[in-house]
Amino acid sequence: MAQLDLREKLEILADAAKYDASCSSSGTAKRKSAGGKGIGSTEGMGICHAYAPDGRCISLLKILLTNSCIFDCHYCINRKSSNVRRARFTAAEVVKLTLDFYRRNYIEGLFLSSGIIRSSDYTMEQIVEVARSLREDHDFRGYIHLKTIPDADPGLIHQAGLHADRLSINVELPTLAGLARLAPEKSAPRIEGAMRGLRRDIDDTADAMKRYRSAPKFAPAGQSTQMIVGADAATDRDIVTRSASLYGRFNLRRVYYSAFSPIPDASAVLPLQRPPLMREHRLYQSDWLMRFYDYRPDEVADAADAATGMMPLDIDPKLAWALKHRHRFPVDVNTAPREALLRVPGLGVKAIDKILIARRWRRLSLADVGRLTVSVTKLRPFLIADDWRPVTLADRADLRPLVAPKREQMELFAA
Repeated sequence: MAQLDLREKLEILADAAKYDASCSSSGTAKRKSAGGKGIGSTEGMGICHAYAPDGRCISLLKILLTNSCIFDCHYCINRKSSNVRRARFTAAEVVKLTLDFYRRNYIEGLFLSSGIIRSSDYTMEQIVEVARSLREDHDFRGYIHLKTIPDADPGLIHQAGLHADRLSINVELPTLAGLARLAPEKSAPRIEGAMRGLRRDIDDTADAMKRYRSAPKFAPAGQSTQMIVGADAATDRDIVTRSASLYGRFNLRRVYYSAFSPIPDASAVLPLQRPPLMREHRLYQSDWLMRFYDYRPDEVADAADAATGMMPLDIDPKLAWALKHRHRFPVDVNTAPREALLRVPGLGVKAIDKILIARRWRRLSLADVGRLTVSVTKLRPFLIADDWRPVTLADRADLRPLVAPKREQMELFAA
Protein backbone atom coordinates (compact mmCIF):
# COMPACT_ATOMS: atom_id res chain seq x y z
CA MET A 1 0.00 0.00 0.00
CA ALA A 2 1.46 3.32 -1.07
CA GLN A 3 2.17 5.89 1.62
CA LEU A 4 -0.70 8.38 1.89
CA ASP A 5 -0.81 11.60 3.84
CA LEU A 6 -3.57 12.26 6.37
CA ARG A 7 -5.65 14.34 3.97
CA GLU A 8 -5.64 11.59 1.33
CA LYS A 9 -6.61 8.98 3.91
CA LEU A 10 -9.45 11.16 5.12
CA GLU A 11 -10.75 11.62 1.58
CA ILE A 12 -10.82 7.87 0.97
CA LEU A 13 -12.14 6.71 4.34
CA ALA A 14 -14.76 9.39 4.81
CA ASP A 15 -16.16 8.57 1.37
CA ALA A 16 -16.14 4.84 2.17
CA ALA A 17 -18.13 5.47 5.36
CA LYS A 18 -21.09 7.02 3.52
CA TYR A 19 -22.68 3.61 2.96
CA ASP A 20 -23.33 3.17 6.69
CA ALA A 21 -26.57 4.91 7.69
CA SER A 22 -26.63 3.97 11.37
CA CYS A 23 -25.04 7.07 12.84
CA SER A 24 -27.86 8.70 14.78
CA SER A 25 -27.02 9.57 18.36
CA SER A 26 -30.33 10.49 19.91
CA GLY A 27 -30.81 9.35 23.48
CA THR A 28 -27.39 9.75 25.04
CA ALA A 29 -26.72 11.59 28.29
CA LYS A 30 -24.61 14.70 28.80
CA ARG A 31 -21.12 14.00 30.12
CA LYS A 32 -19.57 16.29 32.71
CA SER A 33 -15.88 16.74 33.43
CA ALA A 34 -14.36 17.23 36.85
CA GLY A 35 -13.87 20.94 37.46
CA GLY A 36 -15.85 21.83 34.35
CA LYS A 37 -12.94 20.98 32.03
CA GLY A 38 -12.91 18.70 29.02
CA ILE A 39 -13.91 19.31 25.44
CA GLY A 40 -16.80 18.35 23.26
CA SER A 41 -19.61 18.24 25.85
CA THR A 42 -23.04 17.99 24.19
CA GLU A 43 -26.64 17.66 25.27
CA GLY A 44 -26.65 14.05 24.17
CA MET A 45 -27.39 14.09 20.47
CA GLY A 46 -25.26 14.34 17.38
CA ILE A 47 -26.04 13.14 13.86
CA CYS A 48 -23.77 13.28 10.85
CA HIS A 49 -25.25 16.08 8.74
CA ALA A 50 -28.79 15.42 9.90
CA TYR A 51 -31.41 16.77 12.28
CA ALA A 52 -31.76 15.88 15.94
CA PRO A 53 -35.24 15.41 17.50
CA ASP A 54 -35.16 19.01 18.78
CA GLY A 55 -34.55 20.35 15.26
CA ARG A 56 -30.83 21.12 15.55
CA CYS A 57 -28.60 20.25 12.62
CA ILE A 58 -25.53 18.57 14.09
CA SER A 59 -22.71 16.44 12.78
CA LEU A 60 -20.26 13.68 13.57
CA LEU A 61 -16.93 12.91 12.00
CA LYS A 62 -17.97 9.75 10.16
CA ILE A 63 -15.06 7.64 8.94
CA LEU A 64 -13.70 4.13 8.63
CA LEU A 65 -10.56 3.06 10.41
CA THR A 66 -9.74 1.24 7.17
CA ASN A 67 -11.54 0.19 4.00
CA SER A 68 -9.40 -2.94 3.67
CA CYS A 69 -11.24 -6.12 4.62
CA ILE A 70 -10.57 -9.84 4.79
CA PHE A 71 -14.24 -10.60 4.00
CA ASP A 72 -15.75 -10.71 0.52
CA CYS A 73 -19.41 -9.74 0.99
CA HIS A 74 -21.01 -9.31 -2.44
CA TYR A 75 -22.83 -6.05 -1.62
CA CYS A 76 -19.88 -4.24 -0.02
CA ILE A 77 -17.71 -1.83 -2.00
CA ASN A 78 -14.85 -2.53 0.42
CA ARG A 79 -14.95 -6.31 0.00
CA LYS A 80 -11.66 -8.16 -0.43
CA SER A 81 -12.06 -8.58 -4.19
CA SER A 82 -13.15 -5.00 -4.87
CA ASN A 83 -10.88 -2.84 -7.00
CA VAL A 84 -10.91 0.30 -4.84
CA ARG A 85 -8.16 2.51 -3.48
CA ARG A 86 -7.27 1.35 0.03
CA ALA A 87 -6.27 3.37 3.06
CA ARG A 88 -5.84 2.87 6.77
CA PHE A 89 -5.70 5.20 9.76
CA THR A 90 -3.76 4.48 12.91
CA ALA A 91 -5.69 4.91 16.16
CA ALA A 92 -3.61 8.01 16.94
CA GLU A 93 -4.52 9.57 13.58
CA VAL A 94 -8.24 9.14 14.21
CA VAL A 95 -7.85 10.71 17.65
CA LYS A 96 -5.95 13.66 16.17
CA LEU A 97 -8.54 14.20 13.43
CA THR A 98 -11.43 14.07 15.88
CA LEU A 99 -9.86 16.62 18.21
CA ASP A 100 -8.78 18.91 15.36
CA PHE A 101 -12.23 18.85 13.76
CA TYR A 102 -13.92 19.50 17.08
CA ARG A 103 -11.67 22.45 17.93
CA ARG A 104 -12.60 23.96 14.56
CA ASN A 105 -16.27 23.53 15.51
CA TYR A 106 -16.89 21.22 12.53
CA ILE A 107 -18.24 18.30 14.59
CA GLU A 108 -19.70 17.31 17.92
CA GLY A 109 -18.48 13.74 17.97
CA LEU A 110 -17.23 10.66 16.16
CA PHE A 111 -18.83 7.78 14.28
CA LEU A 112 -16.19 5.10 13.69
CA SER A 113 -16.56 1.91 11.70
CA SER A 114 -14.04 -0.29 9.91
CA GLY A 115 -13.34 -3.07 7.51
CA ILE A 116 -11.80 -6.13 9.16
CA ILE A 117 -8.01 -6.37 9.00
CA ARG A 118 -5.90 -9.31 10.23
CA SER A 119 -8.71 -10.54 12.49
CA SER A 120 -11.90 -9.39 14.18
CA ASP A 121 -10.12 -9.09 17.55
CA TYR A 122 -7.24 -7.04 16.14
CA THR A 123 -9.63 -4.61 14.41
CA MET A 124 -11.82 -4.29 17.49
CA GLU A 125 -8.73 -3.54 19.60
CA GLN A 126 -7.88 -0.61 17.32
CA ILE A 127 -11.44 0.74 17.48
CA VAL A 128 -11.49 0.50 21.28
CA GLU A 129 -8.10 2.23 21.50
CA VAL A 130 -9.47 5.25 19.62
CA ALA A 131 -12.35 5.64 22.07
CA ARG A 132 -10.17 4.95 25.11
CA SER A 133 -7.59 7.53 24.09
CA LEU A 134 -10.22 10.19 23.40
CA ARG A 135 -11.88 9.65 26.77
CA GLU A 136 -8.91 8.97 29.04
CA ASP A 137 -5.95 10.73 27.43
CA HIS A 138 -7.79 13.81 26.12
CA ASP A 139 -10.87 14.02 28.35
CA PHE A 140 -13.10 14.17 25.26
CA ARG A 141 -16.73 14.64 26.30
CA GLY A 142 -18.25 14.56 22.82
CA TYR A 143 -20.43 11.85 21.38
CA ILE A 144 -18.84 8.57 20.26
CA HIS A 145 -20.62 5.89 18.24
CA LEU A 146 -18.65 2.73 17.50
CA LYS A 147 -19.52 0.03 15.00
CA THR A 148 -18.64 -3.22 16.72
CA ILE A 149 -17.61 -6.51 15.18
CA PRO A 150 -19.80 -9.47 16.19
CA ASP A 151 -16.96 -12.01 15.85
CA ALA A 152 -14.72 -10.08 18.25
CA ASP A 153 -14.06 -11.20 21.80
CA PRO A 154 -16.99 -10.17 24.07
CA GLY A 155 -14.50 -8.56 26.44
CA LEU A 156 -13.42 -6.14 23.70
CA ILE A 157 -17.03 -5.26 22.90
CA HIS A 158 -17.59 -4.63 26.61
CA GLN A 159 -14.59 -2.28 26.68
CA ALA A 160 -16.05 -0.42 23.70
CA GLY A 161 -19.28 0.11 25.62
CA LEU A 162 -17.47 1.69 28.55
CA HIS A 163 -16.14 4.47 26.31
CA ALA A 164 -18.84 4.86 23.63
CA ASP A 165 -22.27 6.44 23.84
CA ARG A 166 -23.76 4.02 21.35
CA LEU A 167 -22.70 0.69 19.86
CA SER A 168 -24.11 -0.88 16.75
CA ILE A 169 -23.87 -4.29 15.14
CA ASN A 170 -25.27 -4.56 11.62
CA VAL A 171 -27.51 -7.48 10.76
CA GLU A 172 -26.64 -6.54 7.15
CA LEU A 173 -29.60 -8.14 5.34
CA PRO A 174 -33.25 -8.66 6.29
CA THR A 175 -33.36 -12.43 5.81
CA LEU A 176 -31.13 -15.29 6.83
CA ALA A 177 -31.24 -16.64 3.26
CA GLY A 178 -30.05 -13.29 1.92
CA LEU A 179 -27.16 -13.17 4.36
CA ALA A 180 -26.10 -16.73 3.53
CA ARG A 181 -26.17 -15.94 -0.21
CA LEU A 182 -24.51 -12.52 -0.23
CA ALA A 183 -22.26 -12.67 2.84
CA PRO A 184 -21.44 -16.36 3.39
CA GLU A 185 -18.49 -15.53 5.69
CA LYS A 186 -20.84 -13.87 8.16
CA SER A 187 -23.01 -15.81 10.58
CA ALA A 188 -26.50 -14.73 11.63
CA PRO A 189 -26.26 -16.66 14.94
CA ARG A 190 -22.96 -14.92 15.77
CA ILE A 191 -24.40 -11.51 14.89
CA GLU A 192 -27.48 -12.04 17.04
CA GLY A 193 -25.38 -13.56 19.80
CA ALA A 194 -23.28 -10.39 19.96
CA MET A 195 -26.44 -8.25 19.98
CA ARG A 196 -27.83 -10.36 22.80
CA GLY A 197 -24.61 -9.88 24.76
CA LEU A 198 -24.81 -6.12 24.25
CA ARG A 199 -28.37 -6.01 25.55
CA ARG A 200 -27.34 -8.03 28.60
CA ASP A 201 -24.47 -5.64 29.36
CA ILE A 202 -26.69 -2.58 28.88
CA ASP A 203 -29.42 -4.01 31.11
CA ASP A 204 -26.93 -5.09 33.79
CA THR A 205 -25.32 -1.65 33.85
CA ALA A 206 -28.70 0.10 34.07
CA ASP A 207 -29.57 -2.10 37.05
CA ALA A 208 -26.20 -1.44 38.70
CA MET A 209 -26.60 2.32 38.28
CA LYS A 210 -29.88 2.17 40.20
CA ARG A 211 -28.07 0.50 43.10
CA TYR A 212 -24.66 2.18 43.06
CA ARG A 213 -23.89 5.78 42.18
CA SER A 214 -20.34 4.83 41.22
CA ALA A 215 -21.39 2.23 38.64
CA PRO A 216 -19.75 2.95 35.24
CA LYS A 217 -21.92 3.87 32.28
CA PHE A 218 -22.17 1.41 29.43
CA ALA A 219 -23.38 2.59 26.00
CA PRO A 220 -25.94 5.01 27.53
CA ALA A 221 -27.48 5.67 24.08
CA GLY A 222 -28.07 1.93 23.60
CA GLN A 223 -27.47 -0.15 20.49
CA SER A 224 -28.69 0.09 16.91
CA THR A 225 -28.41 -1.89 13.71
CA GLN A 226 -28.69 -1.46 9.95
CA MET A 227 -30.04 -3.59 7.15
CA ILE A 228 -29.56 -3.16 3.42
CA VAL A 229 -32.76 -2.81 1.38
CA GLY A 230 -33.02 -4.07 -2.17
CA ALA A 231 -29.89 -6.22 -2.43
CA ASP A 232 -31.84 -9.45 -1.95
CA ALA A 233 -35.39 -10.65 -2.54
CA ALA A 234 -36.77 -9.59 0.87
CA THR A 235 -40.13 -7.83 0.70
CA ASP A 236 -41.14 -4.85 2.82
CA ARG A 237 -43.34 -7.19 4.83
CA ASP A 238 -40.27 -9.35 5.55
CA ILE A 239 -38.28 -6.28 6.61
CA VAL A 240 -40.97 -4.92 8.94
CA THR A 241 -41.37 -8.34 10.57
CA ARG A 242 -37.62 -8.71 11.08
CA SER A 243 -37.28 -5.20 12.48
CA ALA A 244 -40.06 -5.80 14.99
CA SER A 245 -38.33 -8.99 16.10
CA LEU A 246 -35.01 -7.16 16.57
CA TYR A 247 -36.64 -4.37 18.57
CA GLY A 248 -38.36 -6.86 20.84
CA ARG A 249 -35.45 -9.23 21.45
CA PHE A 250 -32.58 -6.76 21.72
CA ASN A 251 -34.28 -3.56 22.90
CA LEU A 252 -32.73 -1.60 20.03
CA ARG A 253 -32.89 2.18 19.89
CA ARG A 254 -33.06 2.23 16.10
CA VAL A 255 -33.12 0.02 13.04
CA TYR A 256 -31.68 1.88 10.05
CA TYR A 257 -32.55 1.08 6.46
CA SER A 258 -30.03 1.69 3.70
CA ALA A 259 -31.14 1.40 0.08
CA PHE A 260 -28.73 -0.79 -1.87
CA SER A 261 -26.51 1.22 -4.17
CA PRO A 262 -24.81 -0.44 -7.16
CA ILE A 263 -21.06 -0.60 -6.68
CA PRO A 264 -18.08 -0.78 -9.09
CA ASP A 265 -17.15 -4.27 -10.30
CA ALA A 266 -20.39 -5.57 -8.81
CA SER A 267 -21.00 -9.27 -8.33
CA ALA A 268 -23.29 -10.94 -10.85
CA VAL A 269 -25.68 -11.96 -8.06
CA LEU A 270 -26.55 -8.34 -7.24
CA PRO A 271 -29.35 -6.32 -8.85
CA LEU A 272 -28.28 -3.94 -11.60
CA GLN A 273 -30.29 -1.00 -10.26
CA ARG A 274 -30.84 0.45 -6.83
CA PRO A 275 -34.36 0.33 -5.36
CA PRO A 276 -36.39 3.54 -5.33
CA LEU A 277 -35.33 5.87 -2.51
CA MET A 278 -39.01 6.20 -1.72
CA ARG A 279 -38.98 2.55 -0.65
CA GLU A 280 -36.39 3.34 2.01
CA HIS A 281 -38.52 6.31 3.11
CA ARG A 282 -41.66 4.15 3.41
CA LEU A 283 -39.77 1.67 5.58
CA TYR A 284 -38.72 4.45 7.94
CA GLN A 285 -42.36 5.56 8.12
CA SER A 286 -43.40 1.98 8.87
CA ASP A 287 -40.76 1.83 11.59
CA TRP A 288 -42.15 5.08 13.04
CA LEU A 289 -45.66 3.58 13.24
CA MET A 290 -44.39 0.74 15.43
CA ARG A 291 -42.23 2.95 17.64
CA PHE A 292 -44.46 5.99 18.19
CA TYR A 293 -48.00 5.22 16.96
CA ASP A 294 -48.66 1.95 18.80
CA TYR A 295 -49.16 -0.12 15.65
CA ARG A 296 -48.52 -3.82 16.03
CA PRO A 297 -46.00 -5.30 13.56
CA ASP A 298 -48.74 -7.32 11.85
CA GLU A 299 -50.80 -4.15 11.38
CA VAL A 300 -47.89 -2.34 9.74
CA ALA A 301 -47.22 -5.35 7.54
CA ASP A 302 -50.91 -5.31 6.58
CA ALA A 303 -50.33 -1.93 4.88
CA ALA A 304 -48.22 -3.73 2.27
CA ASP A 305 -49.69 -5.04 -0.96
CA ALA A 306 -51.18 -8.48 -0.34
CA ALA A 307 -49.69 -9.95 -3.53
CA THR A 308 -46.19 -8.45 -3.57
CA GLY A 309 -45.55 -7.74 0.10
CA MET A 310 -44.30 -4.24 -0.81
CA MET A 311 -45.40 -0.92 0.67
CA PRO A 312 -47.12 1.39 -1.85
CA LEU A 313 -44.79 4.13 -3.03
CA ASP A 314 -47.46 6.74 -3.79
CA ILE A 315 -48.95 6.87 -0.28
CA ASP A 316 -47.51 6.45 3.20
CA PRO A 317 -48.14 3.20 5.15
CA LYS A 318 -50.44 4.90 7.68
CA LEU A 319 -52.76 6.04 4.89
CA ALA A 320 -52.50 2.64 3.20
CA TRP A 321 -53.61 0.94 6.43
CA ALA A 322 -56.50 3.37 6.87
CA LEU A 323 -57.75 2.77 3.33
CA LYS A 324 -57.75 -0.98 4.01
CA HIS A 325 -59.66 -0.52 7.27
CA ARG A 326 -62.31 2.09 6.44
CA HIS A 327 -64.70 0.55 8.96
CA ARG A 328 -62.51 2.10 11.70
CA PHE A 329 -63.29 5.61 10.43
CA PRO A 330 -64.29 8.36 10.72
CA VAL A 331 -63.34 9.09 14.35
CA ASP A 332 -64.62 12.06 16.33
CA VAL A 333 -61.80 14.45 17.17
CA ASN A 334 -63.75 15.67 20.22
CA THR A 335 -64.43 12.27 21.83
CA ALA A 336 -62.12 9.61 20.37
CA PRO A 337 -59.41 8.15 22.62
CA ARG A 338 -55.77 8.81 21.86
CA GLU A 339 -55.35 5.30 20.43
CA ALA A 340 -57.98 5.99 17.75
CA LEU A 341 -56.58 9.43 16.89
CA LEU A 342 -53.14 7.90 16.34
CA ARG A 343 -54.63 5.96 13.41
CA VAL A 344 -55.91 9.05 11.58
CA PRO A 345 -53.76 9.78 8.48
CA GLY A 346 -52.23 13.24 8.67
CA LEU A 347 -52.32 13.53 12.46
CA GLY A 348 -48.94 13.39 14.18
CA VAL A 349 -48.18 12.61 17.81
CA LYS A 350 -47.57 16.25 18.77
CA ALA A 351 -50.79 17.39 17.09
CA ILE A 352 -52.77 14.69 18.89
CA ASP A 353 -51.35 15.69 22.26
CA LYS A 354 -52.40 19.30 21.60
CA ILE A 355 -55.86 18.15 20.52
CA LEU A 356 -56.33 16.22 23.75
CA ILE A 357 -55.44 19.32 25.76
CA ALA A 358 -57.52 21.76 23.69
CA ARG A 359 -60.71 19.71 23.69
CA ARG A 360 -60.88 19.86 27.48
CA TRP A 361 -61.93 23.49 27.12
CA ARG A 362 -64.06 23.55 23.98
CA ARG A 363 -65.25 21.52 21.03
CA LEU A 364 -62.86 21.60 18.07
CA SER A 365 -63.77 22.51 14.50
CA LEU A 366 -62.02 21.25 11.36
CA ALA A 367 -60.22 24.61 11.13
CA ASP A 368 -58.92 24.13 14.69
CA VAL A 369 -57.47 20.76 13.73
CA GLY A 370 -56.08 22.21 10.49
CA ARG A 371 -54.02 24.73 12.42
CA LEU A 372 -52.16 21.82 14.04
CA THR A 373 -51.30 20.03 10.77
CA VAL A 374 -49.70 20.81 7.43
CA SER A 375 -52.89 20.11 5.49
CA VAL A 376 -56.43 18.91 6.23
CA THR A 377 -56.82 17.25 2.80
CA LYS A 378 -55.75 13.86 4.09
CA LEU A 379 -57.77 14.28 7.31
CA ARG A 380 -61.20 15.04 5.88
CA PRO A 381 -62.40 11.49 5.06
CA PHE A 382 -61.25 10.07 8.39
CA LEU A 383 -62.28 12.69 10.93
CA ILE A 384 -65.43 14.12 12.49
CA ALA A 385 -65.20 17.63 13.95
CA ASP A 386 -67.74 20.00 15.48
CA ASP A 387 -68.55 21.48 12.07
CA TRP A 388 -67.53 18.61 9.81
CA ARG A 389 -68.81 15.14 9.02
CA PRO A 390 -67.53 13.34 5.89
CA VAL A 391 -70.92 11.64 5.21
CA THR A 392 -70.24 9.52 2.07
CA LEU A 393 -66.68 10.71 1.46
CA ALA A 394 -65.09 7.80 3.34
CA ASP A 395 -67.01 5.29 1.18
CA ARG A 396 -65.97 6.67 -2.20
CA ALA A 397 -64.26 4.22 -4.51
CA ASP A 398 -61.93 6.94 -5.78
CA LEU A 399 -60.83 8.06 -2.30
CA ARG A 400 -57.19 7.07 -2.75
CA PRO A 401 -56.32 9.56 -5.53
CA LEU A 402 -58.12 12.28 -3.56
CA VAL A 403 -55.87 11.93 -0.51
CA ALA A 404 -52.61 10.75 -2.14
CA PRO A 405 -49.78 13.31 -2.60
CA LYS A 406 -49.65 15.06 -5.95
CA ARG A 407 -47.28 13.63 -8.54
CA GLU A 408 -45.17 16.79 -8.44
CA GLN A 409 -44.61 16.31 -4.69
CA MET A 410 -43.50 12.71 -5.23
CA GLU A 411 -41.05 13.74 -7.97
CA LEU A 412 -39.62 16.50 -5.78
CA PHE A 413 -38.98 14.02 -2.97
CA ALA A 414 -37.35 11.52 -5.32
CA ALA A 415 -35.09 14.25 -6.69
